[in-house]
Amino acid sequence: MADKDFDLIVIGGGPGGYVAAIRGAQLGMKTAVVEREHLGGICLNWGCIPTKALLRSSEVWHILQNLKDYGLKADNLEFDLQAIVERSRGVAKQLSGGIGHLLKKNKIEVVMGEAKLAGNGQVKVSGVGTLSGKHIILAVGARARSLPGLEADGDRVWTYREAMVPKEVPKSLLVVGSGAIGIEFASFYNDLGASVTVVEVMDRILPVEDEEISSMALKAFEKQGIKVLTGAKVADLKRKKDRVTAIVEVDGKSETIDADRVIMAVGIVGNTEGIGLEATKVKVDRGHIVINEWCETDEPGVYAIGDVAGAPWLAHKASHEGVICVEKIAGVQGVHPLNKSLIPGCTYSRPQIASVGMTEKAAKEAGHDVKVGKFPFLGNGKAIALGEPEGMVKTLFDVKTGELLGAHMIGAEVTELIQGYVVARSLETTEAELMHTVFPHPTLSEMMHESVLDAYGRAIHF
Repeated sequence: MADKDFDLIVIGGGPGGYVAAIRGAQLGMKTAVVEREHLGGICLNWGCIPTKALLRSSEVWHILQNLKDYGLKADNLEFDLQAIVERSRGVAKQLSGGIGHLLKKNKIEVVMGEAKLAGNGQVKVSGVGTLSGKHIILAVGARARSLPGLEADGDRVWTYREAMVPKEVPKSLLVVGSGAIGIEFASFYNDLGASVTVVEVMDRILPVEDEEISSMALKAFEKQGIKVLTGAKVADLKRKKDRVTAIVEVDGKSETIDADRVIMAVGIVGNTEGIGLEATKVKVDRGHIVINEWCETDEPGVYAIGDVAGAPWLAHKASHEGVICVEKIAGVQGVHPLNKSLIPGCTYSRPQIASVGMTEKAAKEAGHDVKVGKFPFLGNGKAIALGEPEGMVKTLFDVKTGELLGAHMIGAEVTELIQGYVVARSLETTEAELMHTVFPHPTLSEMMHESVLDAYGRAIHF
């Protein structure tokens, strides 16, 4: 490197880091990204993107298993697990290379190595030397949380990494945790023929979702053959040569579950170690860096974004924080703090789940007088034509103001539909504007309209 002095140094090349770097370069900052492993971070290489490639394969396989429902016939159907995995890895590799191209296009210096804060705007990079930056953004991400005695070993007990590159489909699988990651893997392996059991310590699966949506998801997964234990805790894992025996505590009683493999999906913890925080004023609380509304830490000139800065642990939240952080540094007019209530959440299982804003319970607890609208997939022509008649769109409005408080969906392609409600909430749209919006026919999006109409007793098709 000819020059080691920068306006902005971003540590971490994931969806938070590389977006922050590009926005910084667009605003005229001399920018560097330090990445220890691969551009795109966990999301692109070992998370969001490759898991969607896996889920797409299992979704197509499910359709192939039910061709008669579409008036089609085929014989000798089979899947090639290694080809499925190779496709997933290929998608990740292609996109990681694309990130490198974007950074080069924006004249951003990419420095490969492990970074450590050295104080006074200095960053030491292994094998490279010391960089100097006026502003330093920590976008170092997070890793899978490990529970004492239940640690993954990469063989019988997996994290998401091992679960993404299986050599064979286990005959039986135990998934510990029913958040988005756990449910997606449960869905993937169940569709490929594994006997799947999900254990969740909370009283329902997908606990951050609206209770009604969680209940519908549970019924759908159980109908598919997935066994679900809620209010249950895995007390121990006894690892044997050919299986794992889990000791599960449910309702004060213990039961054993034998499985070929176990996937631990019990949350994540920020990568706060080994990056030099001890020599700064940066505060860490419960495994995550403490920041203010502008992503500033207590150390002047040092910022944190994305998973390392706390919930929600979503790639799109990290990217948005990166833009806000850089624009605030640059003095861009009109920049405002992130409103976390406008961040959508998506689970790409079969069926898909998507939501934004308050749940019905949260809205009532916050003191809102709530109007609830619902519309089933069974009442939508496009859903029936697709062979996807199971699901629902649910909307919540404030009685006094007409504010769209929240939207919750379960069913085919709802992860694509949810953005309509995200835009509506961002624009502070009320029920009046949504009712007068013309939705195309025939589309799944018509259910969004009908759900709004239903909240006010005006649903047409149900």
